[in-house]
Amino acid sequence: MTQHTVARLDQLDPHRPLRVQAGNEELILIRQGDLVQAYQANCPHAGAPLEEGVICAGLLVCPWHKAAFAVDEGAVCEPPALADLRRYRAWVKDGEVWVDDQPLPKAEPPRHSDARCFVVIGAGAAGSAAVATLLAHGFGGRLVWLDHERQPAYDRTALSKFVIAGEMPPDEVPALLEAGQLRAGQLERCLGKVRTLDVKKRQITLSDGHRIDYDAALLATGGKPQRPDLPGVDLAGVMTLRSREDAARLLDAAEPGQPVVIVGDGFIGLEAASALRKYGAQVHVVSRHAVPLSKQLGERIGRSIRALHERKGVVFHGPTEVERFLGEERVDAVLLANGEKLMTSLVLLGTGVAPATAFVQGVELAEDRSLRVDAELHAADRLWAAGDIATFPLAGRPVRIEHWRLAQQHGVIAVANMLGEQRRYADVPFFWTYQHGRTYEVLGHARDWDRIEFVGEPEKGDFIALQCVAEQVEAVVAKGYSDAMAQLSQRMKRPLGLDEALKLIG
Repeated sequence: MTQHTVARLDQLDPHRPLRVQAGNEELILIRQGDLVQAYQANCPHAGAPLEEGVICAGLLVCPWHKAAFAVDEGAVCEPPALADLRRYRAWVKDGEVWVDDQPLPKAEPPRHSDARCFVVIGAGAAGSAAVATLLAHGFGGRLVWLDHERQPAYDRTALSKFVIAGEMPPDEVPALLEAGQLRAGQLERCLGKVRTLDVKKRQITLSDGHRIDYDAALLATGGKPQRPDLPGVDLAGVMTLRSREDAARLLDAAEPGQPVVIVGDGFIGLEAASALRKYGAQVHVVSRHAVPLSKQLGERIGRSIRALHERKGVVFHGPTEVERFLGEERVDAVLLANGEKLMTSLVLLGTGVAPATAFVQGVELAEDRSLRVDAELHAADRLWAAGDIATFPLAGRPVRIEHWRLAQQHGVIAVANMLGEQRRYADVPFFWTYQHGRTYEVLGHARDWDRIEFVGEPEKGDFIALQCVAEQVEAVVAKGYSDAMAQLSQRMKRPLGLDEALKLIG
């Protein structure tokens, strides 16, 4: 271990970390009055440069995906990061900041003997966050983590953004948990498909007949891609994108210069259109809407996104729908309701997902097959649900939101309550989409709005759009404006008026 002088105290801005070099280590310094904290320089989730983050309300907010860390100890407070920041000893002497170049040892939580068995079903966003939280809290009982994928717990968001663009091999998609996390406690990772979950017996039966009795369980099985009930939908070459294996098959079938038809103009469909265009395919999008994403983002932003795709060579067909897929054993064309025929040997269905809940017995499902949960994500006796499968109360209204980060937040809250806490979702929904090299971010969940206030112009570059009901900000859509979005991710936990939001944006 070597000590280094890396900065002067008066160089440090209390609202912004400073990146420094200490030997071979890159660190950030955070000033709190005359005290200085030193942490790893890049976010443990996706490697974002944390010196570009913002310090507000005692938190360091990541500039990319809004993970939040406590500035006084580096503990992760909000996903998508699931690990604390590495911490380094730092001190001030004669106005200069000194640091050690080796991290401080990580404090391990005490693990008390516990006879209970907790089961987490699903190793996507919600399940991984749940397991990470249980291990970080020192849960000392038996922890069974079930999933049907052979290599689960990876960052599924990379599939439609980078893997099918040919920019990231499927087997290099980042893992959600570090190897050290997985060695903690009595964690049993189990490959298997759940056949039934009997709520009254508190018993899980796997497809091979194996049974697991639980004291508390979390359902985090996510969504299952929907295949529309259309002639030819089961032909070879008509694919969905949900898993690493799906992405590998899609990439294997795609060829530069050859046509690909994407059915659906939602976020997955448009991200896939961007990625496959980057790969070199001729991309056709079949759309029900004249303007994609207008319901979520508004007409003006939707038009600008469509124009971006068209400038990159994506061809839109619609508003129309698929009438049938043509071919003998493999698809060779798509017939549209407007009479068009698109010749292709590869189709990607971006037609949404349905909650994967068919195995649950003893709980009445909602009309969309989701599980209704209370504010603490409790679905039934000793059963919790998180993520895409959960309809939960947000601002007094039941909603189901298919967002990656929200699923992680759900997983954290649900298992905290399994451990006896009484936590509720009191955060701000956030998601991001990456299309043709541009990242668009959304904070909040505006089901209805009556006006949109713009700062900047979406047709020309960076912008922020405030979706409002009267003078109340319900959601924010942005490209760029990283500082403002980081601050809004915290400020929107309380009601926010338009005037205050505009002042914050500057």
